[in-house]
Amino acid sequence: MKYNKQVKTGVVVIIAIALFIYGFNFLKGKDIFSTSLNVYAVYDHIDGLTANNTVQVNGFKVGTVREIKIDPKTGKLVVHFIITDKNVKVTDSAHAEIISGGLLGNKEILLLLSDKGKAINDGDTLYGFNEVSLKDQVNEQMLPLKVKVESLVGSIDSMVQIFSGILNENTMKDIEASFTNMKLAMESFKNVSQNLDTTIASSDRTIVAIIQDFKQLSGMMAANKDTLAMAIANFKNISDSLAASNLKTTINEAGRVMTNAADFLAKLNAEGGARTLLGQDSVVLTDLRRTNARMEFLIEDISRYPGRYIKLFGKKKPNKKEEAERQRKLDSINRIPK
Repeated sequence: MKYNKQVKTGVVVIIAIALFIYGFNFLKGKDIFSTSLNVYAVYDHIDGLTANNTVQVNGFKVGTVREIKIDPKTGKLVVHFIITDKNVKVTDSAHAEIISGGLLGNKEILLLLSDKGKAINDGDTLYGFNEVSLKDQVNEQMLPLKVKVESLVGSIDSMVQIFSGILNENTMKDIEASFTNMKLAMESFKNVSQNLDTTIASSDRTIVAIIQDFKQLSGMMAANKDTLAMAIANFKNISDSLAASNLKTTINEAGRVMTNAADFLAKLNAEGGARTLLGQDSVVLTDLRRTNARMEFLIEDISRYPGRYIKLFGKKKPNKKEEAERQRKLDSINRIPK
């Protein structure tokens, strides 16, 4: 009985120690009963990664970080993590990236798997790198802006110096005077605009009346288009008749005679011209007599028989006696010596 109690006590102690060891390793993320793959990765910095952090693939936990050491030769950080999921096939082309997991920003290792290469063995090292942090992203975006701002500040400084040299006391006075003149000009323009608006407003009735008069005139012309067309045709007949009559020939001859008369008078006014011209046969005087007779005949003939010259007055013609008398007068005119 004494030995049975000691055996039982020993078994209980051993079980307690085993449970303590298992629980301690479990709390550290170790499973002493599972077969895990030990993997290493080297980083310049780990951004707060600690032991027992998660190793995941596409958000699924496949392992745990064991420990982190500093390589005394290179000064870089060596991260030891284990892969406990047997279904994960890791090749030597895979990468281990440190990322931020969750809203609290806890660091994790993301395995970027690849089908290329051969499967790794226990204790192999993968290529490790860090996720671009928010700080790095901000710096990347802000750096070009910072350069532009510095350049702009330099340009503004140069501009301020230039303006300081230009805008001296005299220049400021000139600018102030220019703005004053501009203000006066704008006020004058405002007054002119108001006067123009008043003038246009007062002239509205007159413009409307003129437009109405034009409308009435156009309506009247449209209503009397036949009468206007007949009047235009009559004017055309008048002009054709005048062109076909002897009036044109008579007027041309009268112009020629007046020219000769002017030459005659000029010679007559000249010294000794009177004696010379009076002693000769004056062609000018003869032409004047003949032209005067023809003009008298033409005026009388037009007044008695206007239809002979202008179609508008009808086609009234002289009788035989009147025609004989008219021809006699015309022959006597033609017999005037040339």
